[in-house]
Amino acid sequence: MSKATYPLKLPASIKAAAARLAKEDGVSLNQWIASAVAQKVGAVETAAEFFRRRAGDARPEDLRAVLASVSDRPPDPGDELPPGL
Repeated sequence: MSKATYPLKLPASIKAAAARLAKEDGVSLNQWIASAVAQKVGAVETAAEFFRRRAGDARPEDLRAVLASVSDRPPDPGDELPPGL
C-alpha cells in the first residue's frame, strides 16, 4: 500500500477528542484518523452506489409524469410550506 502525506489542521477540541479516542483504542492518532477517513469514504461510496442502483434507469421525464398525475388541491393541514418559502 502506498502512502501519501497530507498536512491536516484540526480545531484543538477535535484533535483532543480524536487523541483521547485513539488512546482508548490503543492506536496512534495518525492510525485512528486514517481509519476514520477510510470509514467515511466507505460510507459515502456505499451510499452513492445504493442510490445509483435505486435510480436504475429512471429519467427526469419519469418524475415529471408522476408529478403531473398529482391532483391540484391545497395541502392537508400540517403539510403547508412555512411562510416565506
